[in-house]
Amino acid sequence: MANVLVTGGAGYIGSHACKALAQAGFTPVTVDSLVTGWRDAVKFGPLVQGDLCDRALLDRTFAEYQPIAVLHFAALSLVGEAMAQPGKYWQNNVVGSLTLIEAAAAAGCRNFVFSSTCATYGEHDGVVLDEDTPQMPLNAYGASKRAIEDILRDFDAAHDLRHVIFRYFNVAGADPEAEVGEHHRPETHLIPVMFEAIDGQRPGLTINGTDYDTPDGTCIRDYVHVCDLVDAHILGLRWLQDGKPSRVFNLGTGRGFSNREVVEASRAVTNREVPCSDGPRRAGDATKLVSGSSRAKTELGWEPKRSTLQQMIGDAWRWHQTGHYDS
Repeated sequence: MANVLVTGGAGYIGSHACKALAQAGFTPVTVDSLVTGWRDAVKFGPLVQGDLCDRALLDRTFAEYQPIAVLHFAALSLVGEAMAQPGKYWQNNVVGSLTLIEAAAAAGCRNFVFSSTCATYGEHDGVVLDEDTPQMPLNAYGASKRAIEDILRDFDAAHDLRHVIFRYFNVAGADPEAEVGEHHRPETHLIPVMFEAIDGQRPGLTINGTDYDTPDGTCIRDYVHVCDLVDAHILGLRWLQDGKPSRVFNLGTGRGFSNREVVEASRAVTNREVPCSDGPRRAGDATKLVSGSSRAKTELGWEPKRSTLQQMIGDAWRWHQTGHYDS
């Protein structure tokens, strides 16, 4: 089976991608520092532990495994931290990615799938976002991802490093079989934070910002199931294998849900009360982020099948109850 190098394969999305790759007939080779990832999440192929800024380690890994492609998920991604410590994000996300891209080009591995974000768009009031929407990120996280997109375009022009860029909207849910799931330290994503509040693992959920210009005053986000998301990555890999040109795709469902709507859906799915309170806005948050693109559907043939709130919350709740990582 052909090898695919997966950075961040011990993390939330990367571990789900590794399972999808194995099911599609590839061997995922995880490269992860385990700073935010989990050794227990690496179940579908070998693990190379190390930092992406370590060029020698990357060169050895490309030489040993000779991957046909790179799926690049590894990144720091906390908005609040990015606002407070921008240098950390430029160093980790951009320098690490540049080192990886240079190593891939030097090794002749010229199929590259990149995990970007809708945070590159920034704030566009009343605009449904497509791939041509101007990119005006509000924080160092989104800015670092936009910079990596620019690096990939330059390496395509100079070294024929063809790439697929996926700009994610909000990722949620978990593997329906609960082999892998979402587990961050600390947890910051809305749905698992709700579960921690339900179980008494934290005092309660704080809804950050209730005075936005939305129907109920809380932020609106477009949620996509993690399994639907990684299905798109397999399609993106096939796209490159077929010799097609570099391309950017939004990955969202086109429907947004407010924070309050997510809380209400969680009450219905779990049949548990969610202790929550209102808090101030969080710096760097946009009011509304919703995909208006059908490009992934029309060009890749991608169809999100599990991205209802009920399914995403239900799968995540199953993982929360049954799955965990110890190391």
